[in-house]
Amino acid sequence: MKIEKYFLLCAFMLISVVCWSQNQKADSLISVLQKTRNDIDKAQLLNAIADQYKTSDPKLMLDYAQKAYVLAQKINYELAKGNALLNLGNANIISGNYPKALQYFSEAQHLFENATIKENNEKEKGLAKALGSMGIVFSEQSNYAKALQYYLKSVKIYEQIKEEEKCAKLYNNIGIVYKSQGTDFKALEYFIKAQKIQEKRNDANIGITYTNIGNGYLKQNNLPKAFEYYSKAKTTLDKYPNPRALGEWYNNVGLYYKTAKQADKAIEYWNLAVSTFETIGDKFGVGDTYILLGQLFLEQNKIPEATQMAEKSLALAKEIKVLEQVVLSEKLLSDIYQKQNNSVLALQHFKLYSQAKDSLTNEVNIRRSVEEELNFDFEKREALQQKEIEKRDLLLKEESNRNDLQLFFATIFGLLLFGIAFLIYNRVQLKKNLTLQKELAEYEQKALHLQMNPHFVFNCLGSISSFIVQNGTDSAIKYLSKFSKLMRLTLEYSKESLIPIDKEIESLQNYLELEQLRFNNKFTFSIFKSDAIEDDMALPPLLLQPFIENAIIHGVIPKKEIGSIAVRFTIEKESLFCTVEDNGIGFNESKAQKEHSVVAHKSMALDITKKRLEMIESTTKQKTEFKIEEIKNNPEEISGTKVTIHLPIQYIK
Repeated sequence: MKIEKYFLLCAFMLISVVCWSQNQKADSLISVLQKTRNDIDKAQLLNAIADQYKTSDPKLMLDYAQKAYVLAQKINYELAKGNALLNLGNANIISGNYPKALQYFSEAQHLFENATIKENNEKEKGLAKALGSMGIVFSEQSNYAKALQYYLKSVKIYEQIKEEEKCAKLYNNIGIVYKSQGTDFKALEYFIKAQKIQEKRNDANIGITYTNIGNGYLKQNNLPKAFEYYSKAKTTLDKYPNPRALGEWYNNVGLYYKTAKQADKAIEYWNLAVSTFETIGDKFGVGDTYILLGQLFLEQNKIPEATQMAEKSLALAKEIKVLEQVVLSEKLLSDIYQKQNNSVLALQHFKLYSQAKDSLTNEVNIRRSVEEELNFDFEKREALQQKEIEKRDLLLKEESNRNDLQLFFATIFGLLLFGIAFLIYNRVQLKKNLTLQKELAEYEQKALHLQMNPHFVFNCLGSISSFIVQNGTDSAIKYLSKFSKLMRLTLEYSKESLIPIDKEIESLQNYLELEQLRFNNKFTFSIFKSDAIEDDMALPPLLLQPFIENAIIHGVIPKKEIGSIAVRFTIEKESLFCTVEDNGIGFNESKAQKEHSVVAHKSMALDITKKRLEMIESTTKQKTEFKIEEIKNNPEEISGTKVTIHLPIQYIK
C-alpha cells in the first residue's frame, strides 16, 4: 500500500491505533444506552457506538447505524438521521461496497442540504462530510475528476466554518488526487497547505504529509528539499510510531539514495523496510521492496542477488494474489535472464509477464466498465433526487403563494385588486425585459469572441507560413504539432463565455511557446498566478492573447537584444488584475514604426477587445478598466510597455 493511499483511507474516519480501546469504549456506550429512555439521546448513542466499531467490526457498525437511522426517522431527528447515513456509507466503504456507500452519502448530502438543523454548524459539517466521503469513494475507483470535484466542494465548506483539522485532511486528499493525475506542482501546493495546519495543531499524521512533500520534491529532482522533508517525517514517525508508514518511509528514502547515486545506502534502507513490513505481516510491502532491490541489483550487474529478490517477490505476489507485483516480478526475471544471455528462460518469463499483464489489463477494464456503469447509475439517481427536491419545493412554493393570494384577494376588493394585478403584470414585463437585455449582452459578447477566433487563426496561419519559409520542414512539423494543440484548446473554449484561469494560462503558455519557436527564442516569458486566485475563478477566453501578440510583434521583436514578456494574474480590491508587460521598444516608437510601414494593416483585435470589455460591464453591472502605458526608467528612457486590464471577479457556474 502506497503511503498516500494509506493516508487517504484515514481521511474521514479517525482511526485509533488500538482497536481494543475502541471496543472498550463501545462497551461503555452500550451500557449507557441500556439505561437511556430518551429517544433523542438513544439515536445519538447508537451513532456513537457505530462510529466506535469502524476499525474493528464493520458488520456491527452497519447494524448500529441502521438502528440509529430507523429511530431517527421515527422521531424525525434530522441530525441523527444524517449522521446515521454517513455511518452506513463508511461501513460500506470498509466492506468494499462502493455503490451502496455512494447511495448513502448522496442521501446524506441531500438531507443536509435541505435540513433545518439549528445546532452550531452541524448542518455544514454534515454536508461537508458527505461530500468529502463521496470524494473518497470516487478516488478509490480512480475517478479522479469526480473525486476532485467533491473534495473541493467539501473543503470550501470547512474553510468557511474554520474547521482546520478537516481542511488539512482534505488538502492531503486533494494533493493525492493531483499527484495521481500527474499534476505534481499542484499536488505539492496542497501538501504544503496541509503541512502548515498540521504543524500548528501537532497532528500525529504530519509524518505522512512530510513524506508526501518529500516525494514531490524527489520527483522534481530537488534532492536537498526532499531529504529535508524525509528527515522531518522520520522525527514525527519516531514520535508517533506507525510501522506501515515507517516501512513506506524506508522505501521512499531508498529511492532518494538511488537517485543520489548512493546504491549502498539505498540497499540499507530497503532492507530496513523489509524488516519493518515483516513485523506487521505486510507481505505486499515486502514484495514491493524486493522488486526495488532486484531492479537495483540488476543495474549493478549483481545477477545472483537480483534473481533471488525477483523470485522472492514473485512468490509473495502469487501467495497474496496481487497481479501488479506478478507483472513486475516476471518482467524483472525476464530482464535478468536476458542479461545472462539465457534466451530460453528470458523468453519463458517474458511470456509469463505478458500473460499476467493481459490478465491485469482485462481485470482493470472489467473493473472500470463496472465502475462506469455504477457511476452512471449514481449520477442518474442523483439527478432524479434533485428533480424530486425541486419539484417538491416548487409545489410548496406554489401552494404558499396560492394561499397568500387567496387571503389577499379575500381582504382587498375592487379597485385595489385591479391595481395589484396591474402592478404584477408590469413587474413581470420588466423582469422579462431585463432578462432579454442580459441575454442580448451575453450573445453580443459571444459574437465578439467568435470574431476573435478567425482573427486569431488568421494570425497563427501567417506565423506558420513565415516559420516554414524561415526554418524548413522539420522545424515546421514541430511548430504545426504545437499549433494543432493550441487549435484544439481554442475550439474547446470557443463556445464558452467563461473559462477557468488555469485553462487560459495553459492556452497562453502554448501560444508563447509557438512564438518562441517562430522567432528562434528571441524572447523569454513568464506567467504568474496569485495564490489568492481560487480554482473556479474564470475570465473570457482569448482576452489577453491580442496584447501578448502585440508585445511580441511590435515590442520585443524590433528590439536588438533578447526580450522578455511577463503575464500576471492577481487579485486587488476585489477585482481580477491581468497585466502583460514587455521590455520592448515602447508603445509610441512601435506606433511610429507602423505609420512608416509599407504594408498597410488594420488590427481589429484591440477594437474587439474593447467591445468585449463593454459587454462584460453590461452583463455583470461591474466596472472594467483597460490601460496601456509606457515603462520609463527616467523621463527620456523607455524600457517597455505595460497593458493592464481590471475585470470583475467571476466564477464558473
